[in-house]
Amino acid sequence: MTHVTGRARLGRAARASVCALALLSPAPLAVPQAAWAQEAASAVQDVTLQDVVLPFGSTVLTMPRITVSGTRLSKDDLLAILKADSPEPWATRLARLDAASLTIPELRSVHAGPGASRQTVVYRDVAARDVRAGKAAELSAAGAAVTVAGGPETGSGTYGRIGATDIDLAALARLYAVAGDGKGPVQRVYASVSIADVVYTDDRGTTVKLARVEGRDLGGRQIPGGWTGALDAFAGLDLDKASPADRARVTAAAADLVEAVSVGGLEARGLSISESKSAEPLLLEIGRMAYAGQGPEAGMNLEDLAFAQKGVRSRVGKLTLTGFSLAPTVEALRRLSDPKAEATDDALRRLTPVIGTLAMQDISLDLPPEAGKAAPAPAPKAPARDSAGDPFENAARQALGAKPPSVKSAPAETPLHVGLRNAAITFGPPRDGVPTASRLSLTGLTLPASTVAGVPGLGSLTAYGYQDLDLNVVADTAWDEGRRELSVREVSVSGKDMGTLRLTGTLGGIGPEIFDPDAGVSGLAMLSATAKALDLTIENTGLFERFINAQSKVLSLKPDELRQEYVTASVLGVPVILGNSPAAKAIGAAMGQFVTKPGRLSVTAKAKDGTGVGVADFSTAGSPGAVLDKLDVDARAN
Repeated sequence: MTHVTGRARLGRAARASVCALALLSPAPLAVPQAAWAQEAASAVQDVTLQDVVLPFGSTVLTMPRITVSGTRLSKDDLLAILKADSPEPWATRLARLDAASLTIPELRSVHAGPGASRQTVVYRDVAARDVRAGKAAELSAAGAAVTVAGGPETGSGTYGRIGATDIDLAALARLYAVAGDGKGPVQRVYASVSIADVVYTDDRGTTVKLARVEGRDLGGRQIPGGWTGALDAFAGLDLDKASPADRARVTAAAADLVEAVSVGGLEARGLSISESKSAEPLLLEIGRMAYAGQGPEAGMNLEDLAFAQKGVRSRVGKLTLTGFSLAPTVEALRRLSDPKAEATDDALRRLTPVIGTLAMQDISLDLPPEAGKAAPAPAPKAPARDSAGDPFENAARQALGAKPPSVKSAPAETPLHVGLRNAAITFGPPRDGVPTASRLSLTGLTLPASTVAGVPGLGSLTAYGYQDLDLNVVADTAWDEGRRELSVREVSVSGKDMGTLRLTGTLGGIGPEIFDPDAGVSGLAMLSATAKALDLTIENTGLFERFINAQSKVLSLKPDELRQEYVTASVLGVPVILGNSPAAKAIGAAMGQFVTKPGRLSVTAKAKDGTGVGVADFSTAGSPGAVLDKLDVDARAN
């Protein structure tokens, strides 16, 4: 993220560039074309101005020569329009600008600050065509060169051809220099803007390249103090050390600018960011970036993303962001614009925007071989029929003739590859900065089974014959502040040729204090949480059979014999462990049916007391049966 000071400098530099172009623009004729055509041909002339210098605060524009062709204005008229210290507003003067074309072989923009830093942009062969009443039909420049020197950050770069259409210079002047209430109509400044072949390299060796940038319908609203005043509010300000008055001024300016800027659409192609002088050089590439403010394509789209650094390579086919809104951020900034308001953690948390939905497609990640080394595993113990720990891993490995994991693992020979077909995460509108709903969905998560070798419960997957995992994951929750409930609408994990584990439920006693950034407050609030309902479903599509086959070989039993042992353990042993209550017997019976014919097992539990089963109920219960007595349980198989 760009530092505030950096953003200020970039913003003011952009303003300088825009102002430079603003003086060279055209527009539709304000008087009837026929009437203009009837004027005497002798009134039309070409005028050349020499050594024009225009100061705009800390930015100075210098034009050694301007040629104004096909104009009815005299040299004095043009000088009056471009007079730097004129008391007449820029918008009024620019409205009088009228010419067939303006050409400027060289336009130099020098911006001073912060400190000793100087940013210089030199535009070549600038031309504006069909300039009428302060508007230009077309504006172009053959290219530009930019240098930043004198400050802590230095660099240089170039721009290729620059073009714009339907430029309203008077509107641009009003936005920057004339104050408004921020509620007026949007004034369009550019119908379209394009910049080609952008290259910039800083002193750290970071190079940014852009093949082409295009924008459409760019404009905004007039705001208090004008855009110039809002941008100047950020100059050289350290928010950490700012006084309450300065902080209020900056936050108000930020809110004004966010609401004022209007962008119909933006598109950039061929972006690359590379670091050549770093100890670990990196390369980031994005084939296409697009933003649309309205319509069916509203949102942000990125295509063909690639990242590489020190053997790590990743790619994303497409990334989209929809439903994003800065409305909560603006509202929080408005609150902080009061000098009496304090920038507390709660206040800053409210700056969180509406994220909407972030979706990605065709994701891949390749890690170097050393990153895929298996973690050292503890020395294996002799297999036992009642062994604990990672269930049955050692026995399963023996059944398949594989050696147990040793303390020292050999390094992987090939890079570790992780893939993901689709991913999406959605956040609902935030309440005091906390999303009230969220949904995460991962489809087609593929990775070698060896990568989970050290994870309890998953380490035996390779021993059961799984070489590569293909998983789907869903986590969907919603918070109801009024009912103080958190609904777990779905938490599920499913694997190809394995099965599905799905959980839903409702938690009570979940108030806003549970999201407090203070761990002490949120931790105390968790003690009042209660479990109201729970629904657990397990579906088998191959994992259970592989487990039975592997275990039967280790124990020298036929698969059907081992299966019958597990049936007996489920029907008789589970109820004893759970207290031998009717609910415990129902769970044991359902598990026995599932083992006999492994298909689908579901267990539903609902608290008999409407308030739910609390943390204290679990901690003071003498046995699992004491907890089950507080629940209505329904267990079924197949």
